[in-house]
Amino acid sequence: MSIHDVYIVDAVRTPIGKFGGALSSVRPDDLAAHVVRALVDRTPDLDPARVDDVYFGDANGAGEDNRDVARMAVLLAGLPTSVPGVTVNRLCGSGLEAVIQAARAIALGDASVAIAGGVESMSRAPWVLQKPERGFPAGHQQLHSTTLGWRMTNPRMPAEWTVSLGEGAELVADKHAIGRERQDAFALASHRKAAEAWAKGLYDGEVVAYEGVELVRDECIRDTTSPEALAKLKPSFRPDGGTVTAGNSSPLNDGAAALLLVDEEGLRETGREPLARIRASAVTGIEPQLFGLGPVEAVRRALDKAGRDFSDLTTFELNEAFAAQALGCLAEWPELDPAIVNPRGGALAIGHPLGASGARLAGAVAHQLAAAGSGTGLAALCIGVGQGLALVLER
Repeated sequence: MSIHDVYIVDAVRTPIGKFGGALSSVRPDDLAAHVVRALVDRTPDLDPARVDDVYFGDANGAGEDNRDVARMAVLLAGLPTSVPGVTVNRLCGSGLEAVIQAARAIALGDASVAIAGGVESMSRAPWVLQKPERGFPAGHQQLHSTTLGWRMTNPRMPAEWTVSLGEGAELVADKHAIGRERQDAFALASHRKAAEAWAKGLYDGEVVAYEGVELVRDECIRDTTSPEALAKLKPSFRPDGGTVTAGNSSPLNDGAAALLLVDEEGLRETGREPLARIRASAVTGIEPQLFGLGPVEAVRRALDKAGRDFSDLTTFELNEAFAAQALGCLAEWPELDPAIVNPRGGALAIGHPLGASGARLAGAVAHQLAAAGSGTGLAALCIGVGQGLALVLER
């Protein structure tokens, strides 16, 4: 069996909305449909019926995204009903997982043209009620929020595995002695890089605004934040001695992202020059409470599969779930030049709409490689419950 090269022809995303913000009125299936439709419209030479499959990541899937949001996006975007769709869930890595699964299908010859992406509306994530063990219970019943984190936890899980995501970030900060000042400085740099990138028009080629919503830029970027403002924020997870705050943690967000992937035959049909080629990927596991360090080994394995090392990288998009988490990973990659990491800002400023983030990162790397004309890039995320995911791209 021959392995086919896989190319990223295009990548788009919505502006990332804040929790309860501009995109909170938009259903997640509509957000997903929007980026799917945008990809198709931007490649007019490609017959939409040629799309063999649509893969979408979605972390929660408990609300309006519950009925295979990938297939809903196909139908709502007006693609032919012959185009199928599958939804995948690897929590925060779901969008990148969708890209990897689509690429694998193309590499093996199961598909020639595919769309891969991710979506999340954390604003619209519902409360859920467990079904009672018997009918008509007399007592009060508990609603669980599906926005983020553990809920309805299996009591057999060890307590040290089920700490909050924020406490997990504190554990990484403890492990690598990452103090509050360093975390705040990292967050401030993320906001400044993102604001500068938008001001320079670096996102103009990949961000497609949602029609009818007044949002043309990522909503959580704070151009005017300062070390003094960040220093005033109280610890969010450890009241006494904690270092992780709302200011050095990624916010809750809404958004969607999608990429068009093809083989050589599909590339000819698009009539376009690809942004980048997919080279390798890797996934690894780690102790759940240390989820923030999940990318450490995944990145090493992906680079090894690609026959590359840190010195070959020209850009690296590392998801910033928490400043402590990102800094912890960087501490374990001493060979990596930190100057190439998140050059246009990261999730601390841009936002982290769970299921969409991995697709956003892959698209960002592809666009940066295209802008540079050549190079090797990498996208990676930590994943709640202790996993890491990484993808190597080249141009």
